[in-house]
Amino acid sequence: MAKLFVVLLVVVVGLWALLSRARAGRRGEGTPPRATRQPARAEGEEMVRCAHCGVHLPGSDAVRAGGRPYCSTEHASAGPRQG
Repeated sequence: MAKLFVVLLVVVVGLWALLSRARAGRRGEGTPPRATRQPARAEGEEMVRCAHCGVHLPGSDAVRAGGRPYCSTEHASAGPRQG
């Protein structure tokens, strides 16, 4: 009797999963198609540290002055932190 109950339970759960997936597909919900997903970036960007305040930022966003990276033009004109 218990074996029959387990089999029946598995069948009911399976049907419920199939029906809920079918309903979600009709409403346009669920996971987006693979073609629309953004691919994972293979490489990261070098992070640099502002010579004035120490904040880390992408190297492409840094302002360079005197061979040092800065987070803004204000910090570049202030120069490196003293002490």
